[in-house]
Amino acid sequence: MTTPHLSAVRAATTGLVAILAALGVGHLVAGLLLLPAASPFLAVGNAFIDRTPAPVKDFAISTFGTNDKPALLVGMAVVLVLAGLLIGLASRRTVWPGVVAVVVLGIVGALAVNEQSSGRLGLLAPLGSMVAGLAVFWWLHRRARPAAETPQGGVGRRGFVIGAAATSVGALLAGAGGFASARRIDVAESRRGVGELVPTTPAPPIPADAAFPELGTPTFLTPVADFYRIDVNLAVPQLRAEDATLRITGMVDEPLELSFDDIRNMTLVEKTITMTCVSNEVGGPYVSTANFIGVPLLELLERAGIRGGAQQLVGHAVDGFTLGTPLDMLRAAGDDALLAIGMNREALLPEHGFPMRTVVPGLYGYVSATKWVTELELATYDVKPYWVERGWDGQPPGIVPIKISSRVDAPTSFQRLPGGDVTIAGTAWAQGRGISRVELRLDKGPWQAAELATEVNPNTWRMFRLTTALPAGQHTVTCRAFDGDGQMQAEDRLRLINPGPVPDGSTGWHSIVFTVE
Repeated sequence: MTTPHLSAVRAATTGLVAILAALGVGHLVAGLLLLPAASPFLAVGNAFIDRTPAPVKDFAISTFGTNDKPALLVGMAVVLVLAGLLIGLASRRTVWPGVVAVVVLGIVGALAVNEQSSGRLGLLAPLGSMVAGLAVFWWLHRRARPAAETPQGGVGRRGFVIGAAATSVGALLAGAGGFASARRIDVAESRRGVGELVPTTPAPPIPADAAFPELGTPTFLTPVADFYRIDVNLAVPQLRAEDATLRITGMVDEPLELSFDDIRNMTLVEKTITMTCVSNEVGGPYVSTANFIGVPLLELLERAGIRGGAQQLVGHAVDGFTLGTPLDMLRAAGDDALLAIGMNREALLPEHGFPMRTVVPGLYGYVSATKWVTELELATYDVKPYWVERGWDGQPPGIVPIKISSRVDAPTSFQRLPGGDVTIAGTAWAQGRGISRVELRLDKGPWQAAELATEVNPNTWRMFRLTTALPAGQHTVTCRAFDGDGQMQAEDRLRLINPGPVPDGSTGWHSIVFTVE
């Protein structure tokens, strides 16, 4: 006698609800363990990010901006929904294809969690996820069988719907419980406990004419909440200041271990620094400026004693991420390179590395900015940090200083302006060298020197403006900048990371089109 198949609807629903239950329970267990990164859903997402080729990462950033991670999570959710439906449909005759599929997904989750440095305890989350998925799939599959096929006589359509709905609600509540449990790590309260940060050596005041926000440029200091964020984390690492320690290890005379309070009580300095992401497009938004407060990195390293032969400083983050800064470039930055604990006179936000991070001006973030840092290791180039393991060059001459860049902030693209004088305003930067000149070209006319705002220091951006009369019609404005050495910004446009293993950053003159009425 042929075994009756489950209906397509019941089979697909069984697979989908089982996947939902697995995700919810996995997230709940990770939350109860206070290991949010051990959630199989997040761990697999982070593992996917780790294996994504640089050009694909850049495409995601350029397409979705800072919403690249929510876009990935949505994409993963869609894939898991489809996987659940297919698992169910493949199990219409027998439960075993679904059982095997759930086990395989559980193993994938466990491998991802293990890779994300959550420790053996973190493996309980994918284990719980797999057990929940198997139990729900087996139970619903039996309830979905026709009445004549089971000793209990089946449960009927209504009973199956109630069981599936109740399980789905339970899975959603479990996931919500995971989020709530993870919040027991009260980073917000810890951050408030740091209090206002007043440096012993403050940065010079920002001149009133250092920016032209009334004309459309950013304010000179970026509000902390608006500072750009680019990293590899789907979930922001949660580390309280009172639990944080900084170890200085590797090629040192005497390893050190410092608590956050030890660092908080040191002589704090304040530096005004503009940071830029290597993935910033021509004219892009991933550049921001803040008054960073902290302790000079070299001062800390010299306490431990830098041994001869050390070539790079490898920063280790609480989530296992590593980042390497060439020691020669760190020394060239001098006292401007910081172990930072604050921005704009307040503690770092969790998104920006609370409680501690590194900041080295003049270098792109992928070799200068370890957020959530817990260890500074002096090493040779034999140690391969995160990006070097993924094919990027991590040592000179491959590492280049931040390239000369400029952009037009106002007018905006395709803006329509009233007739009369038109003011063009924008921003330029070449950290470490400063900006000495900016020129603008209107349509195919000659280059004209723009008026520069007051320079704050060579490690920060510099605003510019030009007012001119233009006839009615469509116009194109192009900008180019010159650094403090007189070097002109490259004209050829190269998007993001050039071909090959060296992340160069984008180059090219920024242009926008607008209309005068």
